[in-house]
Amino acid sequence: MEAESGSETGRSELSRSIGLFQLSAFGIGATIGTGIFFVLSQAVPIAGPAVIWSFVIAGVVAGLTAVCYAELAGAVPVSGSSYSYAYATMGELVAMVVAACLLLEYGVSGAAVAVGWSQYLNELLDNLFGWRIPEALSNSPEEGGLINLPAVVLIAMCAALLIRGASESAKVNAVMVLIKLAILVMFIAIGITGWDTDNLADFAPFGMAGVTAAAGVIFFSFIGLDAVSTAGDEVRNPHRTLPMAIIIALITVTGLYILVSLVAVAAQPWTQFDGQEAGLAQILENIVGASWPGTVIAAGAVVSIFSITLVVLYGQTRILFTMARDGMIPQLFHRVNPRTRTPIPNTIVVAAVIAVLAGFVPITFLAEMTSVGTLVAFLVVSIAVMVLRRREPGLPRSFRVPLYPITPILSALGCLWIIKDLRPVTLLVFVGWVAVALIWYFAYGIKHSTLGRHRPAGLLATSEPTTPVTDQKD
Repeated sequence: MEAESGSETGRSELSRSIGLFQLSAFGIGATIGTGIFFVLSQAVPIAGPAVIWSFVIAGVVAGLTAVCYAELAGAVPVSGSSYSYAYATMGELVAMVVAACLLLEYGVSGAAVAVGWSQYLNELLDNLFGWRIPEALSNSPEEGGLINLPAVVLIAMCAALLIRGASESAKVNAVMVLIKLAILVMFIAIGITGWDTDNLADFAPFGMAGVTAAAGVIFFSFIGLDAVSTAGDEVRNPHRTLPMAIIIALITVTGLYILVSLVAVAAQPWTQFDGQEAGLAQILENIVGASWPGTVIAAGAVVSIFSITLVVLYGQTRILFTMARDGMIPQLFHRVNPRTRTPIPNTIVVAAVIAVLAGFVPITFLAEMTSVGTLVAFLVVSIAVMVLRRREPGLPRSFRVPLYPITPILSALGCLWIIKDLRPVTLLVFVGWVAVALIWYFAYGIKHSTLGRHRPAGLLATSEPTTPVTDQKD
């Protein structure tokens, strides 16, 4: 796999132009989204001020998985995220199941996030200019409109940027991430002036049960750390850069989340969070006695969603690129433009599908499906660390999971713990989706697999004869 992607030689079918800072920004940009701006209104009523510990618990579970990703990214530094790790450790069949999970995580969540962009864009336009995009052009047909045009435009802009080049996309994303971080730092700096210790007096009104229940809600604000591992073919010095970027993103996101939640519950009584749609903005407005924080938070949400959509589209295209290199899906998704060094047909197809979902379909239920898809992918990564340690103990690893094997075991148990609380209908639909993926594998993937045909892929396919290799062994 390293020879196919060129991670050892510095070569790649794609352009190796992404450095540590830009890659860390990918992980931060895909993780810090509108969740932290609005999740407190859902979590605080469940846990009270003890929501701080809920963020710690969710951060620990996400962190356990992140360090598992870091070890695998250092040992198998290729694009494809958990699909590639499952492919390397447990074979094509399990990898296809993980691919189905990633299609949910990236494809559907990208559409769901883009749908929300029109709402925050309208709020920002209303605050600044007193004008809103008509509902007919900002809602799906089921919601009383004709098309969610802002969502379609957003996806088109992200696709155009990705087609231009991965380096350009990474630079734009890094700027947007800095804006998001600045807004959260602004909230902490202003919010701490409204600190009232009395607001923390009834610290855990619902006990530990409330804390753990809120942690399940909050956990999905940490989803996105795996976006780093989709960039393996376009990163300079991937053995070192991939694991470092994952750890940097994890520390940054967890630290900011805990600080924001602490300041928020100290500045406002926990009973006032219930039903508060723009909690952070409202807290700042109460402290400063003016409405401008609402405008700033709305601007932050607009930038945040753009950043998330960009990284989600990028991650989806690179996962499909890797699957096509392995023969699991048609070679159209593996075709690279020689001038831009980007998979243009792949990007256009992904953007078109996500734009149709975002423009015409309300994504409420499908958004919930992203949760189980992500958790199953995280679970497989935790197991893959242990499988690879056992099968290839001498494999060079630029990062090793601390407290092995306790850490990957706890990571797997944490994912299972959150999965058990999902609705039965969600799990049932997920099983059906995985069944469709397996049907595709047995109808197409198993016949076209590069492993099954003993044919080289990626860079090897261009530098070696394409005649079948007999008696090839691991």
